[in-house]
Amino acid sequence: MVPVWDGWEEWDGQKFHRFKTSSQSWFYQTFKHTELHPHLFNWMLKNDYTKKDVQACKALPNWKLSTNVCINAKMLLDGMPDFNKKEDEYWQSLAGTMGEVRPVTVHMKKSIQEWIEEGSTLLKNKKVEEKKKADVYVPSIQERIREQASMASEDIDVWLDEFVTNKDGFDPKGFDFKRHFQQKGVTQAHARKIIKFYEGELEEFRDLLKIPTASQLSKMDEKDADWWEQLKEGYSHLSKKDVQKFISALESLVEACNYVIDTSKATRKPRKTKPKSADKLVEKLKFAKTNDKYKLASIVPTEIVGANELWVFNVKTRKIGKYIASNIDPQGMKRAGSGLSVKGTTIQGFHEENSIQKTLRKPDEQLKEFKGAGKVALRKFLDEIKTTDTKLNGRINLDTILLKVSG
Repeated sequence: MVPVWDGWEEWDGQKFHRFKTSSQSWFYQTFKHTELHPHLFNWMLKNDYTKKDVQACKALPNWKLSTNVCINAKMLLDGMPDFNKKEDEYWQSLAGTMGEVRPVTVHMKKSIQEWIEEGSTLLKNKKVEEKKKADVYVPSIQERIREQASMASEDIDVWLDEFVTNKDGFDPKGFDFKRHFQQKGVTQAHARKIIKFYEGELEEFRDLLKIPTASQLSKMDEKDADWWEQLKEGYSHLSKKDVQKFISALESLVEACNYVIDTSKATRKPRKTKPKSADKLVEKLKFAKTNDKYKLASIVPTEIVGANELWVFNVKTRKIGKYIASNIDPQGMKRAGSGLSVKGTTIQGFHEENSIQKTLRKPDEQLKEFKGAGKVALRKFLDEIKTTDTKLNGRINLDTILLKVSG
């Protein structure tokens, strides 16, 4: 039932605060994000903002407009006061709270001003571009990719909306991304766009797990502290478990997109700039291009030729290994006679003593750590694996994923 603010003047601070919080939660769970936008635009027109200001906000991507601000706009239209001194007194009487309750419109107007400025710039740039275009509009390749990526995301949005309508029943692993992407013909270009669609929301939910303590907030400047307080209040209806569940869903999406991107690198044809000799050297090399179980994809094999190091993973034995060239080119220029090479199905030119492999006891966790490791972390990666090392023999087979090269 829609929250009604009649008689709020007679409420004490506690009742007002609780009603305000529960009302925000009700709107959040009842409406989709985009369904709340018209209330924001209506409030703006009734509070000295121009139609031009509203157009600027409408020019922004939907995710840019904060759900919390839209909900507050609706509640103000329905009769909620901008500021209630009783609520402020109640808030300050609570143990562990800090600061004071400020008018709702303080944060709203600040956000709206930022949206107007950004949206105005977008509209201005759009007009400039339109003047340059011919009478018949032809979408650019990037625009087509974005539109296709947006269409491929529609079913994903429907699935994510289930979190709003049924948090307890929502399954963060309940979407078959591999099948969906195959049906929609999602390429690595689409996958990169799709990640962009959701990365802002993922970052915001990750921040919810890092809400500072009252002590930490007291050491921040007013701007930062206010931002954290607004974030906490905006999602106060969600438990930590709820937040983690939604993060898991978004991370599954990003992981699936990255898998599409990595797979495209393994299956695409070598670039024409690659030396022909390298193409010839690796043409008989047999390796695993992808592996669904560990969500891995091999690099283009021509990258091995001349590289100083090659990381490999055997999906059958769970062994990860690193080939180190016996003759390293310190500048990584792949000069003749340096780096690794390939003959048939065998790696050549590696240091037999220093090139070793180790078994992964927890491959899912350790491979995830490997993917996120930089150059410095990779130097110690094998040392930190507490299993016995064995020497690599150079042989590559259909169980071998070519993980990474350097140099």
